[in-house]
Amino acid sequence: MAWRRPGHFDEQHHVALYGATFLIGVVSVLLSVQRERAQRHLIRANSVAEALQRTLLRPVPPRIGHVRAAAYYTAGEGGTLVGGDLYDVCETPFGVRAIIGDVRGKGVNAVQAVAAVLGGFRVSAHEWKDLPLLADRLELSIDRNVTRTTVDDPELFVTALVLELDQDTVRIMDRGHPPPIAVGPHGARILATAPALPLGLKDLSPAPGLTTLHRLPPGEVLVLYTDGISEARNCDGDFYPVLERLTEHFRGTQRTDPEAVVAFLETDTRNWSAASEADDQAVLAMALI
Repeated sequence: MAWRRPGHFDEQHHVALYGATFLIGVVSVLLSVQRERAQRHLIRANSVAEALQRTLLRPVPPRIGHVRAAAYYTAGEGGTLVGGDLYDVCETPFGVRAIIGDVRGKGVNAVQAVAAVLGGFRVSAHEWKDLPLLADRLELSIDRNVTRTTVDDPELFVTALVLELDQDTVRIMDRGHPPPIAVGPHGARILATAPALPLGLKDLSPAPGLTTLHRLPPGEVLVLYTDGISEARNCDGDFYPVLERLTEHFRGTQRTDPEAVVAFLETDTRNWSAASEADDQAVLAMALI
């Protein structure tokens, strides 16, 4: 049996220990560098996304012509600033016009669709008198500017409401979107529409959609929203009852304004769906002055 010098094993052990410590240190440094690079990349990506969101979804001014307005938006995916919901309001020769929409798609195509619809609306709303023709221009903008791929989103489309507010009336063009709600001291009521196919599906039905006309009395607020609001679920799986909650909260109030409606829906839906994953949510509220 070979004789080993006392301490021989200990020396080998120390060498191995020092080597392992050195390797761990090197790996830690490399991981730290990689983590810092990833954080810088994330910061840059978030900055780009935030700039993109601010460009696409401009802040809604509190007053546009003879209309007071307020809006709320949040993207559903964690950490994502740019989602698939859209809205805008502008003053045109035909009255104040507004749009709210929801892109049914994902990824780059969805962002392209948001940009195409909003870009088309901001130009065509000033040029086309009839809402069905305006909707057709939005359809054309999607065709020209959205790259469709069978791998990514073969069935991308956009549900939307296009509206025109003039004096004491609102004219509505519905392209497959949840109908608007009028909120006032009496409570809340749904404004009936004539739904047509969503934007992006014109090949299925080339027939133009129909508009509906409603009176909007003083003191009422017109509420437009995406299905991230109406389909928010609580812990029991129940959908958020938009009409009932608005009626319960605002019935009997002396004065209802767009800011109050938006603030209520933002807080109430967040509390309702606190235990579940949220979808993109957008609310646009308007009232005639």
